[in-house]
Amino acid sequence: MSVLDFLQKEILYFDGAMGTRLQAAGLKPGELPEVWNITHGDVVAEIHASYVRAGANILKSNTFGANALKMQGSGYSVEDVVLAAFKNARAAFAKAPVSKSQDKQFVALDLGPTGKLLAPYGDLQFEEAVALYAEQVRAGVKAKADLILVETMSDSYEAKAAIVAAKENSDLPVFVTFTFDKDGKLLNGADVETAVLMAEGLGVDAVGFNCGLGPDLVAKLMPRARRVTDLPLIANPNAGLPTEQNGKTVFTTGPEEFADYMLDVYREGASVLGGCCGTDPNYIHLVAERTKSLKPVAAKDNSVTAVTGYGAPVYFGNEPILIGERINPTGKPLLKEALRNSDMDYICRLGLEQLDNGAHILDVNTGLPGLNETETLCKAMTSLQAITPVPLEIDTSNYEAMEKALRLYNGKPLLNSVNGKQESMEKVFPLAKKYGAAVVGLCLDESGIPDTVEGRLAIAEKIIKTAEQYGIKSKDIIIDPLALTVSTDSRNPAIDLAVIKALKAKGIHTVMGVSNISFGLPNRDAVNSSFFAMSLAEGLSSAIMNPQSERMMEAYRSYCALSGIDEGCKEFVAHYANAPKTKATTTVSEYTLFDAIVKGLTEQSGNATRKLLEEKTAPLDIINQYIIPALNTVGEGFGKKTLFLPQLLMAADAAKAAFDEIKKQMQGSAGQSKASTESSGENGSTADASQGDTIVLAVVKGDIHDIGKNIVKVLWENYGYHVVDLGKDVPAESVVEAVEKHQAKLVGLTALMTTTVAAMEDTINALRRKTNTKILVGGAVMTQEYADTIGADGYAPDAVAAVDYANKIFRD
Repeated sequence: MSVLDFLQKEILYFDGAMGTRLQAAGLKPGELPEVWNITHGDVVAEIHASYVRAGANILKSNTFGANALKMQGSGYSVEDVVLAAFKNARAAFAKAPVSKSQDKQFVALDLGPTGKLLAPYGDLQFEEAVALYAEQVRAGVKAKADLILVETMSDSYEAKAAIVAAKENSDLPVFVTFTFDKDGKLLNGADVETAVLMAEGLGVDAVGFNCGLGPDLVAKLMPRARRVTDLPLIANPNAGLPTEQNGKTVFTTGPEEFADYMLDVYREGASVLGGCCGTDPNYIHLVAERTKSLKPVAAKDNSVTAVTGYGAPVYFGNEPILIGERINPTGKPLLKEALRNSDMDYICRLGLEQLDNGAHILDVNTGLPGLNETETLCKAMTSLQAITPVPLEIDTSNYEAMEKALRLYNGKPLLNSVNGKQESMEKVFPLAKKYGAAVVGLCLDESGIPDTVEGRLAIAEKIIKTAEQYGIKSKDIIIDPLALTVSTDSRNPAIDLAVIKALKAKGIHTVMGVSNISFGLPNRDAVNSSFFAMSLAEGLSSAIMNPQSERMMEAYRSYCALSGIDEGCKEFVAHYANAPKTKATTTVSEYTLFDAIVKGLTEQSGNATRKLLEEKTAPLDIINQYIIPALNTVGEGFGKKTLFLPQLLMAADAAKAAFDEIKKQMQGSAGQSKASTESSGENGSTADASQGDTIVLAVVKGDIHDIGKNIVKVLWENYGYHVVDLGKDVPAESVVEAVEKHQAKLVGLTALMTTTVAAMEDTINALRRKTNTKILVGGAVMTQEYADTIGADGYAPDAVAAVDYANKIFRD
């Protein structure tokens, strides 16, 4: 029987920690746990068996890091490791069978993170990530895996790569679990709802939480997942937070307390229970004992309609949604020129302007004769997603461009569009289903656009019914009644309004390109805004419109105030009480250097810096008056969780572009050697730094996860520090040697895995014996208490905190 036969019918139990158990069995810092499948198979099998005896019926294969990146240099292939891992897990079931449930013994192919950031923020391309996971999946299929578990995902985009690989290379059930912080955020800024909606859209069979948090915090986040999905929910939390006692890693939540909290997790909707770091068989046994007589809590119908970027979702039905229409070359000569020149900076500014003026979603259409639309659309989409977390509407009728854009999209996209033609539905719906898109359905078919309400509603119904045949629910279909110009037929507005009203009564969401109503008329803004207000009154869910039209925004804000959406008219008053009157604009903003850095616009940052230099602004004034304040603003936003890691990294890139312009001028000028010394560092960094502001940075021995280190490096360099990056898996003696060589006042050490925290303490002790340097530590397993226990001078929960600490050491 398949694991799917039991989902939502009874509670299933994952096992607990593997890494900490292997560490207790003798796994040394630097050893790959996955290699033990071959070299110490009996130990791995016994750990599995101990969990089976405790009540687990789903074993996670010891393949968490068994990808080609991490296995490189190990002497073993991915396939060899995976096959050995499944041999050990199967042996565990044979060794400790579940007496009453012989048909309920499953081994999950465990896929963990690659340890790399995906482009555009890192150097791992999306398709490379898919290929890495695909190799693991094919090996898992050969090993006869029962399901695939994509786990410990802190980047929703990497999770998508793993899910796509699983779906394209197997027919196995797919579970996915994410690692959130206590506020329900992933490393890339995605919240619980966004991650769950994306995973559900991609067709996973169960979704949930693992690692990072204890069961008490998982219980608090569980309702947020349940609100947006009716999928089975998984909870594999840590045994609380790790700490260090007598040289060993221990966890703060004991088995009894863990099991108590897991009852709360169950009550909040989880039906697949287990553990992660620190949870030995005692934990799993108590959880299974206390819940064995319980049945899964029935999921309510959570048919929300939502789309996402990598940030928070945009929900249809709560308030009218504004979709910015300006990234569409029709009638826009400057945008056409930008597309031909591949000027993504112009397109990004066009998008940011619309968001600044109130758009919730950005329509992206790059269809232009003579251009490769697939390449241009994907480049525009990924450029926009690099600087903003909001959802995008992929707007194309080119099926090749559509598929590639959907594949590379980070989040749950809105796809514009499908229509009632058979060919359109046959081409679009399989893509929408595979990549989890919500789809705009146009009320037209082979006969054209009906001139009656009934005709358009019939096409809408056909689109919705056909979508259901492809497994796409009606909640993910948003109907466009198609506004036709009133100047050719005065009945056109009434038809649209009636269609909107009828669909609203059926619970179907609608969208419309409002400005089409006024083609051929003078004073189009007046017509558009009036029709927009009428459409909103009939229940229009969303509009593709120009948010830089003040008339349109007046209609929108007034409607929200009058309908009670803007309770107490607070937003209306806040916007208009002291705001000067503005007019619609067709120009694209030129941002100041400060704003360009904050918004992550590298080209604009360079342009603004050149302009300041041409105006004879001193380089150090540019640094101190523009660049550092901008980075500080981004850092403050990151700390307040109004900005997230992608924006932080793009701001750092924009700052580097500014520094590079300063460096060019200074290198090309005579008589400024002092300023050049003050303004340049290694690795291409440029700022007000001196050799005395040197920091040594390393991932400790045994740990190969360098995401956090790389992020910290980027920020430190862009604040002007000379960073000596030793890389990953660095022995203590190498760190000491680098500190002595460079006379570094500060060392940054990171570790992701609980198994390598001991190596961090060894490194600290080695530094204490020979240097007086300050030591800052960080990483997923680290806490302030842990840092204090192992003798660190400081603890940085994130990259911005690392900058603050360095500033305190060097500049206070």
